[in-house]
Amino acid sequence: MDILFIGLGVLAILLVVLALGSWIFAGLVIVAVLSLWGLGDFGFDRIGLILSKILFRAANSWELSAIPLFILMGELIFRSDIAERLFKGLTPLTRRLPGGILHTNVLGCTLFAAVSGSSAATTATIGKITTRELAERGYHRGLSIGSLAGAGSLGLLIPPSIVMIVYGVQAEVSISKLFMAGVIPGLVVAVLYIGYVMLRCLLNPTLAPRQTADGTTLLQALRLLAPVLGLVFVVLGAIYTGIATPSEAAAIGCGATLVLLAMERQLNLVLLLDALRGALITSVMVCSLLVAAAMLSTAMGYLHLPRELASWIAQQGFSPIALLLAMALFYILLGLFLDGISITVMSLPITLPIIIQAGYDPLWFGVFLVIMVELGQITPPVGFNLFVLQGLTGESISRVAIAAAPFFALMCLAALIISVWPQLALWLPQFLSGG
Repeated sequence: MDILFIGLGVLAILLVVLALGSWIFAGLVIVAVLSLWGLGDFGFDRIGLILSKILFRAANSWELSAIPLFILMGELIFRSDIAERLFKGLTPLTRRLPGGILHTNVLGCTLFAAVSGSSAATTATIGKITTRELAERGYHRGLSIGSLAGAGSLGLLIPPSIVMIVYGVQAEVSISKLFMAGVIPGLVVAVLYIGYVMLRCLLNPTLAPRQTADGTTLLQALRLLAPVLGLVFVVLGAIYTGIATPSEAAAIGCGATLVLLAMERQLNLVLLLDALRGALITSVMVCSLLVAAAMLSTAMGYLHLPRELASWIAQQGFSPIALLLAMALFYILLGLFLDGISITVMSLPITLPIIIQAGYDPLWFGVFLVIMVELGQITPPVGFNLFVLQGLTGESISRVAIAAAPFFALMCLAALIISVWPQLALWLPQFLSGG
């Protein structure tokens, strides 16, 4: 059967299933079944046998255990006062910069992203403190909201990252190396944001009123930052030194967070149950998507779609740059309608073989894909960071989206930078692994 017909058939089935408003994980299973049955002439008994084996294999992946643990860690921190202390610790360090404590949005999200694998959790946790404080001190509303929207998405790029774990499981790429690959690009994005805020405030100082010193010394600021810095050191240090795998480091991070909250006398039964409930709901959603995506990926393999598409792309003679640009536009389009994990699990069975065929490093592509997913977090109509900020600020979704637009452009610039200089993503994994 012509591969173009099969590809269009799968796409048509997918669009119809999504248009019906079904749950994403159920939709992926339906697409897998209908594709094998209608386009591959498989009987339902054989389809059931194939998918049942995939269900067992995907659900028993050891790497998946890191996801609920990192989510639980983020939930515990979200319900504590660690974010508030993070803001107070960063305030004296940023006050003298052009833009003043607006930089607490970017720096706070950058630090918190290193202990939470979720963009929405990073935005909500930092935002519940900074939006109120910045508004009371007279900082520009649009720049405050926009910088938080952009910086909150760093929760996906700076490790530990749930989307990176999802990508690593699907692409069979080392999750530890993916975490390493995300560090420098994440810092590049943060520097671009800080530079933009400084430039805006130098051109128009009224955007960021000068703040008087509150008497906090450098030592006191570092003491306030110690809980987050300690957790970052424990989690990432365990991974990068080779002491623990990402899954083991997630367990260590959860244990360290519980010990920290107990020492701070914030740990109680209500907080623990709320955190477990929130982590359970999110983890079931993520893991069910991954299992369903494994089924779809297997169905595409039986239809030979990825291999044939990759071969067809190679025959067309597209330049690597043209292919990458097409991929970027494709992912930005998906980001208008789907969340990051859904984008990743739905697209990789098709896009990853094409990217590998074109000669791109799958480790580098993982970082590029995460940046594309981050763009979707701040684009309407389904931008999760925009929804979080709408709830925090009471502004309309359109005003939040407009405020986030410059940071969308800066993230596109970051994607261009790592495309021109891929070693920004690949150098640290090679250095730390000795390769």
